Amino acid sequence: MQLTAILMPAAEGGFTALNPETGTTSQGETLEEALVNLRDATALYLEEFPLVAQGRPVLTTFDLPAHAA
Repeated sequence: MQLTAILMPAAEGGFTALNPETGTTSQGETLEEALVNLRDATALYLEEFPLVAQGRPVLTTFDLPAHAA
């Protein structure tokens, strides 16, 4: 099963990882560690709450006006 991972730098250092299909999150000191931890957390989540396939998510970006930031 292929799922999505969004990895972001964490304010305290390291990285936060999010799987949008399940809402699971994790963290790690490196990108690789954050991804491994997310994979483990998502696998545990799916053991309890099986995923009903709804298609692949669409990832994009958007800009805010300078005065809104």
